Amino acid sequence: MAKSENFKFDGGAGTYLGTGILAFLITVFTLGLFYPYALVLMQRWKAKHTYINGVRLEFTGSAIGLFGNWIKWFLLIIITFGIYSFWVKPRIQKWIVEHTDFSEKLLI
Repeated sequence: MAKSENFKFDGGAGTYLGTGILAFLITVFTLGLFYPYALVLMQRWKAKHTYINGVRLEFTGSAIGLFGNWIKWFLLIIITFGIYSFWVKPRIQKWIVEHTDFSEKLLI
């Protein structure tokens, strides 16, 4: 299959590793409570290195914006012994997509 000309990614291993380790430590040391902060770190890194039709993506979400829902979901995951996580994953993905935009608006 041919390589896409519309989508580009320029992230490197060094910055990914550093961001990933920091996100992991935040999650582990807070026992998952501050996972929204780790998620935002990783999504900002991904968006910063992703281009669509030459325009960089930008992640506009904030951990505080997700934190309230995360506490509710976190408690439901614990109460249901993890079963509720099947509902949480799509909701988190929806939140990520809804908070990802082009860093520069296209002029049409």
